[in-house]
Amino acid sequence: MRFQLLGPLALADGPDTVVLQPSKPANLLAALLLNANSTVSAGYLQRAVWGEEQPATAKAALQTCVLRLRRLFAKHGVTGTSIEAVPGGYRIVAGPPTLDLLAYRDQVRRATAMDRDPEAELYTLRDALSLWQGALLANVRSAVLHRDEVPRLAEERLRVVERVCDLLLGLGRCGEALVDLWTATRVYPGHERFHEQLIEALYRSGRQSQALAEYRRVKDFLREELGVDPSPSLRRLELSILRGEDLGPVGQAALAAPAPGQADPVVSASVEAVGSGSASGAVVGSGSASGAVVSRVVRGETVPQPDAEAPEPEPAPAPASGPDPAPAPAPDPAPGPDPAAIPTLVTAPVPTSARAPVTVPPGAATGAPSAAGACAPPADAGIGPVPGVPHFTGRAAEAEEMAARLTAPPPTGPADHRALAVVVSGAPGIGKSALAQHVARQVGDAFPAGRLLVRMTRADGEPRTAGEVAAALADALGATGEGRALLILDDVVDADQVRPLLTPGGPPGTGPGLAVVVTSRMGLGGLIATHGGWVQRLTAFTEAESYGLLLAAVGAERVEAEPEAAHRLTAVCGHFPAALRILTARLLTRPGLRLADAVDWLGDDPLARLTLTDSPGHSVTGLFDRALDRLDPRLSQAFTHLAQGPPELLADGGPEHEGPVPEAVREQLADAGLLEDGPPGPYRIHGLLRAHVRRTARIRDRRTEKV
Repeated sequence: MRFQLLGPLALADGPDTVVLQPSKPANLLAALLLNANSTVSAGYLQRAVWGEEQPATAKAALQTCVLRLRRLFAKHGVTGTSIEAVPGGYRIVAGPPTLDLLAYRDQVRRATAMDRDPEAELYTLRDALSLWQGALLANVRSAVLHRDEVPRLAEERLRVVERVCDLLLGLGRCGEALVDLWTATRVYPGHERFHEQLIEALYRSGRQSQALAEYRRVKDFLREELGVDPSPSLRRLELSILRGEDLGPVGQAALAAPAPGQADPVVSASVEAVGSGSASGAVVGSGSASGAVVSRVVRGETVPQPDAEAPEPEPAPAPASGPDPAPAPAPDPAPGPDPAAIPTLVTAPVPTSARAPVTVPPGAATGAPSAAGACAPPADAGIGPVPGVPHFTGRAAEAEEMAARLTAPPPTGPADHRALAVVVSGAPGIGKSALAQHVARQVGDAFPAGRLLVRMTRADGEPRTAGEVAAALADALGATGEGRALLILDDVVDADQVRPLLTPGGPPGTGPGLAVVVTSRMGLGGLIATHGGWVQRLTAFTEAESYGLLLAAVGAERVEAEPEAAHRLTAVCGHFPAALRILTARLLTRPGLRLADAVDWLGDDPLARLTLTDSPGHSVTGLFDRALDRLDPRLSQAFTHLAQGPPELLADGGPEHEGPVPEAVREQLADAGLLEDGPPGPYRIHGLLRAHVRRTARIRDRRTEKV
């Protein structure tokens, strides 16, 4: 069981989450967890629960709230965490495994020690930020906590977001930094450091005019709203852009972790003890290199921060000891800008091997720096060389047929020079991208002009436009050799997204005989009808293919020692490629785990355990959730109805009391990869997907449970 503070106050057990309803015990629990492992005075707890004007019976009522929390812990099987009565107040005992706030701070501390390895530090910080799940304590109605604690927690996160963007800039990954910085600057318009990073990222990406426009925008905001000029560092940056100067490498300042005792650490001193903050609740310190830094507090108030040389306000006494602080006006606890709105917070950490490759611009290979610095425009386009697929197994017939079609002579006739299209479709997680990449690397000799992987959706799931992709391809293909080229258009959302790229002549910069592999969850029948091509529809692995994947990934010695258990493991995974990949990763991290024991462990709750704990984005449940989010709401509702109902709902007639689900709806769901087979045979829902929908419905029904 795990407590969640970095978002709505909740109890979580694996994927099951109970979000507590607003109540006095919820206020008390939040106050204790914010000061976990420390004694919190009874007076402070009473103010956190009832506000500054407390009832005469507050002391006795506080004991009642503690009793209700202990009953709640017993009801949900909370172990390892308890509320202790100590002289002067109460204390809750928790650790990183049981409280997300402590896990977050532990991750940040570990990242700070990785100053010699920027990639590792970046990965660890993003892993920490993935623990934030939304608006802080949105279901806790305590004006005291929203005044004293929430701003400090938001500041902890902002300092880490700044560090992540510094690391991305230092590593030359300006495109990734821009995704985070566009939103950060709009949510916190007075936070000058975010603007400075955004302007620098735009300029280093070759977007000089946009960088100058952004500078003018923030300059106008600061003057009109606050009556101040941009910081000296922002003005120097503007001057460098106007002169077209090379900014030089980012690495030295941005990648160097602060030394102990330095004035600008990644995480403020409040990491050590949240409970000792100032009574004012102002956000202190922005990590800016400038003198006067302006930040927006999470309640939506814009307040200028003191200069670095100005003395800090005297802190109020900690709640654990001493007299209680003097009463202050209680602000409206309703949150303002959501601290979780910046994409870095919710982006699941991505392993280095899985990150989108970046096309290196001409000149980079010869060591010639660009005028703008280390980043190049193609970095934001999601285009790069086709990566290899580790432990690729199965799909032998499909791979052979795809290779034969791609290496066949280009079509001739009236549609001469039209791109040869191969569509690989199927359910989310079925292995479409892996097959396309594997075949592309096999047929490399037939494409001397190169092979490129083009990601048709951004990191936030939004589709790229055909015009945007065509412009980026013109730059990328312009640096390749003569002859045929092969493109993999990965994760296409609909036919209209790729039709302009498959017209006679292909995208700008491509030669005759361009070959295109399109991967999509959709069937894209309309694309085949208008542009021709060939479709490879993928289904789940056969039993032999699943077993082969275990052999290749885990090792023959371990698998062949327990062949029966290995076959049972693949069956529990439903022979679903994404589930098998996650399973093999978990087995490799536990070399001493017997496969027979893994069967029992996985079989108890396969959906909860088919996830990578250090990378929550790699999970079967997350994969299905993202697929269902893409559906039209009416289709999503119909699919939920089908998955929760009896199998007869998938038939033409349907149960008498239910009535049939229209075939047009079932066909659309099959086209989206969520239903298998179909006319003339019966429709089916994969067992893992059906279980996920039913589990999600149960969790949704429990989320409003009262304390």
